[in-house]
Amino acid sequence: MKNLITILLFSCTLSAFAQTNSTATKESEVAYKWRVSTPYFIITDRIGPNFGDWDSPTSTQMIELHLKRNLDNKNIIGLKLASWRLFQPMGIQWSDDLLDKLETESEFYPGHVRECGIGITYQRMLWKGLFATVEVLPQFQTYLDEKGKEIGNDFKLYNSYHLGYHIAIGKQKRFFIEPQIHCQHWMFDNNAPKGFKELDNKWSNYFLFEPNIYVGVNF
Repeated sequence: MKNLITILLFSCTLSAFAQTNSTATKESEVAYKWRVSTPYFIITDRIGPNFGDWDSPTSTQMIELHLKRNLDNKNIIGLKLASWRLFQPMGIQWSDDLLDKLETESEFYPGHVRECGIGITYQRMLWKGLFATVEVLPQFQTYLDEKGKEIGNDFKLYNSYHLGYHIAIGKQKRFFIEPQIHCQHWMFDNNAPKGFKELDNKWSNYFLFEPNIYVGVNF
């Protein structure tokens, strides 16, 4: 009799564990394992009055791509590939009359800074579509004078912190948009040529409250 009770209890325990494990597996299942996204709409001090004209001196010539892996319904990791060109310091805040400085060109570099890098990202779904993301992007910097001649190189570690909302589109929810706002800071870029360094030292090594929209597709 004792053996029968033991067997029954053991069977019940296995059954309960199997049900719990099955539930956890269902909760962690994702419809798509991968996603690709890119920024669609960006407003920062890197965007000048001629935004959209690739050859304009104030064009950021920005290319950015995100490849991410959905580990489960909460955790998403990925790679960030980015390249852009700066025509003035990134650390000029909205409160520093950023838009006025774009019009007067008073803080423009004596040339441009091309920054390229590959980094990592971690995105955490907080509640429904609300999410937080951390991005770490090591960058190689190339300094160019006003004639486009290379005059120096440097390294920069660019970090950004995002808060946004994931909106799936379509019946299969394959496409999505992610309106968000983020803050960023950077470090280690200490070897800029003289004209560039003087301007950088006037401003912060962070920028607050940049709004943007990412668009992407799941697969």
